[in-house]
Amino acid sequence: MSDNKLTPIPPARAAAELLKVSSMRKSGELAADEYEHKFSRMIQELRDRQIGGTRAEIMAALEPLRLDGSVTPTEWDRFTSQLGLA
Repeated sequence: MSDNKLTPIPPARAAAELLKVSSMRKSGELAADEYEHKFSRMIQELRDRQIGGTRAEIMAALEPLRLDGSVTPTEWDRFTSQLGLA
């Protein structure tokens, strides 16, 4: 394994990834087990690469998804808690 640091993910990209997985689930594009796998993988990749910016910047990018109902309360809670944002 190399010790190279990966470039942090911009907050807007993290929000876009959450929206993408949520939309795929809502449209029926993903079965329940596929959704769980994609969601878990997304969280792991975000942990590995980290999200750039301050907590306030990250939450500012994510908050519109919660407010407009793009993500479910369950997805929101899971995403924010697993990334240590809650």
